[in-house]
Amino acid sequence: MAITTSISSPSLSPLLFSKTHRTYFPRLDPHHNFCKFNRCCLQTVSSRQNPLCLSSSGTWVLNASLVRAEASGNGREPMVPPYNVLITGSTKGIGYALAKEFLKAGDNVIICSRSAERVKSAVQSLREDFGEQRVWGTTCDVREGQNVKDLVSFAQKELKYIDIWINNAGSNAYSFKPLSEASDEDLIEVVTTNALGLMLCCREAIKMMLNQPRGGHIFNIDGAGSDGRPTPRFAAYGATKRSVVHLTKSLQAELQMQDVKNVAMHNLSPGMVTTDLLMSGATTKQAKFFINVLAEPPEVVAEYLVPNIRSVPANGSMKPTYIRFLTGIKAYSQIFSRFAFGARRNRYVLED
Repeated sequence: MAITTSISSPSLSPLLFSKTHRTYFPRLDPHHNFCKFNRCCLQTVSSRQNPLCLSSSGTWVLNASLVRAEASGNGREPMVPPYNVLITGSTKGIGYALAKEFLKAGDNVIICSRSAERVKSAVQSLREDFGEQRVWGTTCDVREGQNVKDLVSFAQKELKYIDIWINNAGSNAYSFKPLSEASDEDLIEVVTTNALGLMLCCREAIKMMLNQPRGGHIFNIDGAGSDGRPTPRFAAYGATKRSVVHLTKSLQAELQMQDVKNVAMHNLSPGMVTTDLLMSGATTKQAKFFINVLAEPPEVVAEYLVPNIRSVPANGSMKPTYIRFLTGIKAYSQIFSRFAFGARRNRYVLED
């Protein structure tokens, strides 16, 4: 008997449809055993066991062991926490805040940066709070292909595999000026870090995860300009961040074209974060206004993002996602509150 939407039960809302086995499943966490009854009525669908169990009260619940078996049948092991996480550009700012939140959640984390001194300092600080065997660090210049390959080797040596890879490394060369005044060095720094570096990291992360029994999830962090809006005074940065969205979509299409079932690409949008990079641009009236109204500290952003990131492997889905901290509704609401009630004035910088 096939289970379809004709079943009337609040336990099946909302429903998640599996095209492969033509079965409806409840949207529940497959890593917790919801089937806690002594007797479960297991139906058979297309010669496979249905992961839905009928309880003594007549409601349908999820048999976690069968969901795990289903994942194995698709050629990958299910992902269960603690997760192994790698974050590029993670010795300060939002990258460092994300690392702390993953560690708080019980995960293992690898951080990296171009600066050996910053890596050493960040690892020491994190180990003081979370222990010696939870966090590792290494130097990596994402603009160099061999550096990224060495980063993968380091990750495999320390953790054997990576479940979640976050491409956070980015640069604006701390330069806020018209493009006509930008130096060659600054433009090369921005483009090679944000565009080439991202491509190299995606390439090596995909290659690594393809050979992992658990597969993996790659999150590319966007930034100002990713939605196509102009970014005057940092046009090169905005152009590279616009390319992040396109690259992610292209890689999602490539993975689908190659029928890859165990690697997924996602976008991650932290919004405006009060990092050194952002605050260095607080030199105009408009910049000060938006920083005060829309920006949040890295810790606040990370507290929101990490649970949402972790929910992706937890629910067993390989469907691409776009996780946003600063949504359009939230931004417009905060701008309205500012104009209507004077909220958020002078939060971080004094306005003229």
